[in-house]
This record gives sequence, C-alpha cells and structure tokens, in this order.
Amino acid sequence: MGIQERERKVYRPLRRAGLDVIPDAVPDGTMPLVLGYGREDIIGGFSHPYETSRLVERLNADWHDLAVSVGLFDDRREFLVMLPRGTVTHGAWLHTMHWGPRTPTAWTRVRLLERWDVMGRGAASFLGVRPGHPGFGMLALDSSVYISCSTGEVGVDVTAVRRPDRSEDVLRELERYARWDYDRADKPLQKRIADWLAGRAPSAAGRPR
Repeated sequence: MGIQERERKVYRPLRRAGLDVIPDAVPDGTMPLVLGYGREDIIGGFSHPYETSRLVERLNADWHDLAVSVGLFDDRREFLVMLPRGTVTHGAWLHTMHWGPRTPTAWTRVRLLERWDVMGRGAASFLGVRPGHPGFGMLALDSSVYISCSTGEVGVDVTAVRRPDRSEDVLRELERYARWDYDRADKPLQKRIADWLAGRAPSAAGRPR
C-alpha cells in the first residue's frame, strides 16, 4: 500500500513534470545533504525577478543550460533530487514546512524525460511552492555537482556548486549538523551524515585552510 500511495502522491505528479522516478537507486556513498557551501565553490547560476516576461519558460531554459554545462546529468539524463520521504502529498509537505515538524527528506534518483517542465509543473509538485516559485536541491550521481534553487522575496535564484563532497565549508557544516542537539533535527539524517563523514579519511573539514 505504501508503494502504491507513494506512486500516486509523489511519483505521478513528478512524472507529469517530466521527471521519471527510479526508486531505490541512489548510488552507494552519496553524500546525504549539501549545505553551507562557500563563494569559492560556486561555478555558475542565474537569478530572475518574478516580473520577468514568460518567467517559467525562461527559468526552464536557463536551468537546463546550466545543468548541461556543469554536468548534472549522466549519459541517461539521470540525477538526484531531494524529496520528502514517505507518502506525504505536496500540500501536506508545504504545510509541515511552514507550520509543523519538517518532513524528513532524502535523495531520489530521477531521469529527465523528453518533455519536461521543472519550473512549472515541477515547482507545483515537490520542487517548489507553485509554478514560477521553485525550490529544490539536485545532485549529480557522482556527487560532483549540486544545483540549488530558492524562491526569495523578489525572484528566483539558482546556484551551481562544484564538488560539494570535497568542499571544506560544506563538510564543516555537515559535521555541525550531525552534532546538532535540537528536538526538530532529523535524527536519521544526522546519523546518515555522521556515518558518511566517518567513511572519509581524512575529513577535508579538518584540514587547515
């Protein structure tokens, strides 16, 4: 029942946006989360104010150009996207993001189909708030590239980060999060981060700048 419910609530809306979900196929050793990258890690990006003409179309085109140029996709146009775990609907997920305990998230492997609308239909189904107001994290299968999209007060900002798995700033923030003593912290995620960091020898965050 859980698989069928997740197919209906999560996978099907994403497929309508042109992202075909490949369940249980995240590569071993993938970093669990990306946060805290520095300016020196950024290799590209763009921003568009909400009043931009044909905003969704422009966002889609620029996202695809950026993703191709930095190497987000593999040769099958597959990559990872951060999605809520379980069978929560998009509406329920947004509600908990703003008013309740945060829904746990994890990487999910997807394939970009020939017809897609990441910034429109995608933003209305787990990749944002509504069409033209996207928000997501995407990672290359080998963790070599991370693309972050955020919806701000005046527009949409998209940033590409090189080798987040080797960034001193990112690794330092992950170590902080793994030790964070807070009742709303995602405990399973903290353990996954701690285990992933423990597998690195030596930790890049521990090296002097």
